[in-house]
Amino acid sequence: MHRIPERVDSTFRYVLLAARRAEQLMRGGRPKVELPAAKPARLAMAEVSGDLVEWDYGPPPEPEPLEEVDAAAEEESA
Repeated sequence: MHRIPERVDSTFRYVLLAARRAEQLMRGGRPKVELPAAKPARLAMAEVSGDLVEWDYGPPPEPEPLEEVDAAAEEESA
């Protein structure tokens, strides 16, 4: 069983990271670990577990304009 690195906040994010990395490997990405006869998903899980995959949360979302929020609240109350 692979361990989830400390900086990965949930099992869900771990699966997302491993899935994205497995897609990269299937499209020709070079593996960062050597596992004989391993499928891309196993390689990706080993890479994420070894904290070898670079990732971040990305920029925060832009706040919604107040006019749209107020209009949506008025529609719900009507």
